[in-house]
Amino acid sequence: MTQTIEKTEAEWQVQLSPLAFKVTRKHGTEPAFSHDDFPKDPGTFACICCGAPLFSQAEKFDSGTGWPSFWAPLDEEAVGTSEGRKFFMRRTEVHCARCTAHLGHVFPDGPAPTGLRYCMNGVAMEFVPEDQ
Repeated sequence: MTQTIEKTEAEWQVQLSPLAFKVTRKHGTEPAFSHDDFPKDPGTFACICCGAPLFSQAEKFDSGTGWPSFWAPLDEEAVGTSEGRKFFMRRTEVHCARCTAHLGHVFPDGPAPTGLRYCMNGVAMEFVPEDQ
């Protein structure tokens, strides 16, 4: 992974939409089924904040939860995790390893081969087609 990116809150606010700022910088969550417009073509899902490649279309699956779901990150070093305690729940938060953007959560109820479900906020990522 390349050098980490650090910006002030004001710099992030200028760069991001209000919802993307709330989700990625303030650990928010977008409403379920609000970001289901990602293409089905081959490509990569990159961090909306710093452009780091995070997930591949090849590992994406329909979890039925209303959020983009993947069974593995593109590279284990692309994302980091930490324990989150919010609303009286204990969950594993997923963040971009390069800029610490909050992406979503990972759960142990995904498909083979990993058994994991990386449940991501669509607004935290942008789709980059394979041919770019």
